[in-house]
Amino acid sequence: MSEDLVAYTASPTETRRYAGFWMRFWAYLADLVIVFSINGIVLSPLKFMNEGKPIEIGYWTVAGILSLLVLYLYFILMTKFYGQTIGKMIFGLKVIRKDLEPLQWNDIIFRELVGRFFYRFLFIAQLLYLVVAFDTKKQGIHDMLGDTWVVHE
Repeated sequence: MSEDLVAYTASPTETRRYAGFWMRFWAYLADLVIVFSINGIVLSPLKFMNEGKPIEIGYWTVAGILSLLVLYLYFILMTKFYGQTIGKMIFGLKVIRKDLEPLQWNDIIFRELVGRFFYRFLFIAQLLYLVVAFDTKKQGIHDMLGDTWVVHE
C-alpha cells in the first residue's frame, strides 16, 4: 500500500473524517474560480475572430464547447493525477476509492464526467448535491456512481 493510502486505512478504533457539504461547496467554488480563469485565457482569442460574434456549431457555440471541455478536463485530470482538485487542496480534501486502491480511469470517468454531466443536464438535479449533507458518509450521487469518498487529509 502506498504512503498516501496508509493515512486512510481505518483500524477498528479509528474513523474516517468524511468531508461534509459546506467544505465541499467551498472547494467547488474555488475550483469554479480557477476554471473560469482558465476559460478567460483559453477563450480570449475567440473575441478577435468573426468580428467578436459567437461562432456557432449547430445548437452550440465554440466558446461553450471549449469552456465545457476545460471544465471536465480540469476535474478529470486533477482528480486522476492528484486525487484532488486545487479547490480540494486548499481545503485539505481528497477523493479516495471505497476499497482504498488508487483511483482508476473508470472511477474518475463515472464520478467526474457521468455524475457531473447528470447534474448539469437536468438543472433541477443540482438539488441532489444536498444528498451530501444528509448521507452518513457524505457521498453525493456522483460519489456513489464512482464508488468514492471525499475525506479530510
